[in-house]
Amino acid sequence: MLGRSGRELNPGRGAGILGPLLRSEPMETEPRPTTPSAPPAAARRLRVAAAVIWNEGRLLMTRRPPGGPRGLMWEFPGGKVESGETPERAIVRELHEELGVDATAHEVLAVETHDYPDGLEVEIVFLRCALAALLLRPGQGVHEIRWSAPAEIDLAEVLAGDRDFLTGLGARPAAAP
Repeated sequence: MLGRSGRELNPGRGAGILGPLLRSEPMETEPRPTTPSAPPAAARRLRVAAAVIWNEGRLLMTRRPPGGPRGLMWEFPGGKVESGETPERAIVRELHEELGVDATAHEVLAVETHDYPDGLEVEIVFLRCALAALLLRPGQGVHEIRWSAPAEIDLAEVLAGDRDFLTGLGARPAAAP
């Protein structure tokens, strides 16, 4: 900044307290609060573990209780993977909660994603599991239990997120409406 005499005031000091306002470089400011952006799609996606349990050529399937957009649909037993939990740990916990049985999780057979029309986005980790016993006691989240050969399963009665995996096991396609 120049004074009346044409000489720079406070040479080398950026014109005193006005220096930061007169410089061409950006000033440091306090961060402004921002509106949080939507989380990436992967962060919104609900991760679930699904148990693939065989007994004499039949798969264990559970039926959801009535009510809600997916009520009375058949599915693989399992549920949500909690924060900090592995799918293997989640499926052991879920089988104990849903069916009152101890289980061992083995290898991951597939990982699939599905986006439901109501906005639910899921990533399903299908795990081969073994049960410690075949005496199953359905919990609150299970309306019915059945053992079915894949070819006997009507995909129209199964959660949409499980259908592709079941088709690979030999389930029949859903009947046309």
